[in-house]
Amino acid sequence: MLDQAFRAMLDAAAAIQMPPLAQLPAEMVRAGYTAQRSGLDLGAPKDLDVRNLEVAGGSGPVKARLYKPQGATGTGPGLVYFHGGGFVIGNLDTHDDFLRRLCKASGVRVLSVDYRLAPEHPFPAAHDDALAATRWAFDHAAEIGFDPARIAVGGDSAGGNLSACMALELRGDPARKLAFQLLLYPATAMNQDTPSRRALATGYVLTAEVMEWFGGHYGAGAHPDAKRAEPVHAADLSGLPPALVVTAGFDPLKDEGKAYAEALNKAGGKAAHIEYPTFVHDFYTLSAICPGVVPAIEETAAALKAGLG
Repeated sequence: MLDQAFRAMLDAAAAIQMPPLAQLPAEMVRAGYTAQRSGLDLGAPKDLDVRNLEVAGGSGPVKARLYKPQGATGTGPGLVYFHGGGFVIGNLDTHDDFLRRLCKASGVRVLSVDYRLAPEHPFPAAHDDALAATRWAFDHAAEIGFDPARIAVGGDSAGGNLSACMALELRGDPARKLAFQLLLYPATAMNQDTPSRRALATGYVLTAEVMEWFGGHYGAGAHPDAKRAEPVHAADLSGLPPALVVTAGFDPLKDEGKAYAEALNKAGGKAAHIEYPTFVHDFYTLSAICPGVVPAIEETAAALKAGLG
């Protein structure tokens, strides 16, 4: 059954009369999402060393935020993180609370990347920013306290897509060898016909309408280089770093996440899959709504810590 806290959240949202998403400009949806998510979790740790900086992007510098456990010295494991939001919404602030909890619980430094968003910057802008930023993290590892032998990529939803794509992009780079993938309810292709996408098309945060709106703005599906954005269609999934794939029971993306973990294992990799059966898409940012999210973050943090040694 759907967690009762999420049931109440969805019922409250359904009671609000909203115009069709297609009628809303991206700027308005972004502002609403930022207002909903930023600073929502009053219990998010404050005892961290956090600073804003710039990292390399695909077409010039992009903003980023570095989280370091308080008192951490020298170098340690690091995570390059890409937020969710369908490549259209989301920013450093919408995922700040979650990443504070993840950093604190794991002891892993986190570099959150504010990649360019569609429709102003359609595919492959986000992809190219993610690749440039990940390379930058390796090349500036000493500066940001990352141990270059223990660097992971991670992200949720669209960010999970970017993370999986970065693992593929860097697979043949001997100077930048990723140690782990943290794939949180990832989208593995722009359009897929899965049972969960059909059965959960309405009513559970990420709907078919929302995905169509995101995809239309991002424009990857019609791009001649679309395969770069669709890790599930990669011809070869061998030689990739170990992964944790997390899905939610009431998320239309759950089938493709599980299938991707299975495909990684079939290709000789090591991929663990965890599903939180009573949760919805985007749950990691909703710990203020559902108390059960905090233990899930702590479990994810433990897996990240173990994956990076």
